[in-house]
Amino acid sequence: MAILVCGGAGYIGSHINKQLHKEGYETIVFDNLVYGHREAVKWGNFIPGDLKNIEDIENVFKKYEIEAVFHFAAFAYVGESVQEPEKYYYNNVANTLNLLHVMKKYNCNKIIFSSTCATYGEPEKVPITEDMPQNPINPYGATKLMMERIFKDYHNAYGLQFVVLRYFNAAGADPEGEIGESHNPETHIIPLVLDAASGKRADIKVFGNNYNTPDGSCVRDYVHVYDLATAHLLALKYLQNGGESDFFNLGNENGSSVLEVIESVKKITGKEFKVVVTDRRDGDPAKLVGSSAKAQKVLGWKPIYADIDSIVAHAWKWHENTEY
Repeated sequence: MAILVCGGAGYIGSHINKQLHKEGYETIVFDNLVYGHREAVKWGNFIPGDLKNIEDIENVFKKYEIEAVFHFAAFAYVGESVQEPEKYYYNNVANTLNLLHVMKKYNCNKIIFSSTCATYGEPEKVPITEDMPQNPINPYGATKLMMERIFKDYHNAYGLQFVVLRYFNAAGADPEGEIGESHNPETHIIPLVLDAASGKRADIKVFGNNYNTPDGSCVRDYVHVYDLATAHLLALKYLQNGGESDFFNLGNENGSSVLEVIESVKKITGKEFKVVVTDRRDGDPAKLVGSSAKAQKVLGWKPIYADIDSIVAHAWKWHENTEY
């Protein structure tokens, strides 16, 4: 029996693939490499393919007996989703339906899905819990919420067993420095600040310093990618042991502000760089922090690298030495 990792050449998928390999699972990494990196697939079997092509998916299920699927293959640029919603609905929703169709045909009924706190939209309060209203404010969040609803329907109709994991801000890199974060274009704050520290960017911009937060800059919940990977592994074991389909937030429950991230980068790297405060961006909540109490109670998950300095240190180690 093998584990299929769709989007396993991407940032989070490659870290899950490594942990699965270390646990002794046979993994099949399926990726079209639009945003993924072939260099990140250092474990398991790599099969190039695209979820838009049912034949590509079927070829995997014909060749391997797939026990469960991890699904990371999605477009995830919020701004682009507003400009090109069709691209996002086709890729994130229609292509996932192709995957579910083949899973059903080959009697594979376990899936762990990469969702997002963007399904909540503007939160009524923090920390955000799983029972709070989901009102996404962009097509990216809407596609993820739509898939969550589809999983529930497939569960009721076909017996699909699922775990949906709603991430907050994935960050950091493999503590051993083998894989890390590299997007093009890059939009995540930590690699952007690291680029400023290494001289690849002229400065780092802070979008607003007059929010109702301790230092005036936005606060976000950064969760180490290693801890995310651990949560996925626990979710797989949870389903293997007969756990009920469910939804879980993954965060540290402790937010860090933009200015705190910048100060952490300066401390870890020992480098100074230019910081430019500019206008707020539309739609940026002052504070987004999630409660992971449910994941801790049900899955037994506990973040190991919960402080921002550890996250930045691992990201810098990879960023400085082995970035693809």
